[in-house]
Amino acid sequence: MRNKLIIIVILLSVLAGSCKKDFLDRQPLNEYSEATLWTGVGDATAACNACYSGFENGQRVTYMDDASDNGHNPYPWEGWQQYGNMQLLSPNNAGSQYSFATITQCNWFLASIDKTPMDQALIDRMKGEVRFLRAYQYFVRSQLYGDFPLITKLLTPEEANTIERTPKAQVVDFVLQELDAVSQILPKSYDGDDLGRITKGAALALKARVELFNNKFTESAATAKQVMDLGAYSLFTDYQELFRMKNEYNSEIILDRAYTESNPNLTIGLMVLAPESTPGGGWSSVNINQSLIDTYEMSNGKTIDDPTSGFNIDKPFVNRDPRLLQTVIIPGAEYAGIIFNPFDPNSLDYWPTYNYTGYVGRKYIHFKSDYADLYRAGLNIPLIRYAEILLTYAEAKIESNQIDNTVYNAINEVRSRAGMPDVDQAKYATQDQLRTLIRRERRVELAMEGLRWFDIQRWKIGEQVMNGPVYGARISEIDANGNVTYTSTEHIKIEDRVFDPAKNYLWPVPQGQRDLNKNLSQNPGYGN
Repeated sequence: MRNKLIIIVILLSVLAGSCKKDFLDRQPLNEYSEATLWTGVGDATAACNACYSGFENGQRVTYMDDASDNGHNPYPWEGWQQYGNMQLLSPNNAGSQYSFATITQCNWFLASIDKTPMDQALIDRMKGEVRFLRAYQYFVRSQLYGDFPLITKLLTPEEANTIERTPKAQVVDFVLQELDAVSQILPKSYDGDDLGRITKGAALALKARVELFNNKFTESAATAKQVMDLGAYSLFTDYQELFRMKNEYNSEIILDRAYTESNPNLTIGLMVLAPESTPGGGWSSVNINQSLIDTYEMSNGKTIDDPTSGFNIDKPFVNRDPRLLQTVIIPGAEYAGIIFNPFDPNSLDYWPTYNYTGYVGRKYIHFKSDYADLYRAGLNIPLIRYAEILLTYAEAKIESNQIDNTVYNAINEVRSRAGMPDVDQAKYATQDQLRTLIRRERRVELAMEGLRWFDIQRWKIGEQVMNGPVYGARISEIDANGNVTYTSTEHIKIEDRVFDPAKNYLWPVPQGQRDLNKNLSQNPGYGN
């Protein structure tokens, strides 16, 4: 919600003050909160908004590509490097999502809201929103950890510390049932101060994603088509402009995580994306790997390994898919008034300093002039876009082997907006050929949006794409005007990765949670 006018932080601090630390981050209702809350619409809205505040973290979304073959985190102390190179030696790594705080907040809201003296239709709508937020949490956790405790009511500390993990299939069934139910309750759109609340389209869009990620292809295609038929969404005209604050809540955004510069407690630190040389400071925490760079097609629609594509190894960024330079800051490019030069020993961006790849993300920070302070930015982070729905529909139809013109139309709509030619139907005619195409299209269209690891997981391609050496930019000299002269055919080598399919398709259950609850089992390969 854009306005954030309700006292989210105050409510959260009241609840946190009554916390007893236990397995479910339980926030028991004490006498004070029960006596003073749920007296009217304002209280209910504040409690509902508090559930929104933790349902997703935009910072996590931007970091998630470091856990895939798209990116590399150069700083071991941030924790994300271990998710990329699979050296999860400790099940207590940073980045863990094994948390119940928001789930418990949602359960508390759902257990309490009916006592509030207010319009029943508004109660039902808020319950639909919160049920969605809880379902979103369970979906993410079931993908990361597989089996995960399914808790839909408030528990005593004793109960919380004895529960077991629920089979993933059961969690997924619950999520789908919840999303189906709330899609019939929630409105199609909002306006004014309610912009950004959960809609019918968001519930259906997440349902289509859950179905796709769990190989329910026929169902996913049908649900994605429901979103398409709502008539509420369309692709924004400009891919680059799509990710700017001035264009928030545009026609393509189905779900996002809202931030605002006006509230110091509700900003996002985009400095993690910017080059270190950026005026005001950057972190370069999300480095882009060469394998993602190589995935982008030429502007004629041919891949760079096609000898007829026109690709020039000494001019590798000329005539490429426009999304490449709209997503990545490449060596020699200008950013925030400086020339990005990872090969200058005197530059803060010098690649050996922290083993940078020589590429950093541009997508959310393309125009630094948008932000008074990258450390406290107000950019909403998209979580589900209409482009994803079009690609979901196409992939689900391809995997169901129901290939028709609607499949090509959906892919072409995404490509056309990016400035790319329509799919060559003679080249991409079979299920296998189209599968290769749609996977490439998802990777480049949704790069840096936190989905690549999940795609690797569900396609079971970790052994192919997460094993072996990781490379960055080609070694070169760059002058003050950004002109690049390649001095070698060699690329920066960052690390050697090892992916174990017996364990690395799931994350480890944090040992801290298992210490609290002895009934929690560990995922295979991570110890007892």
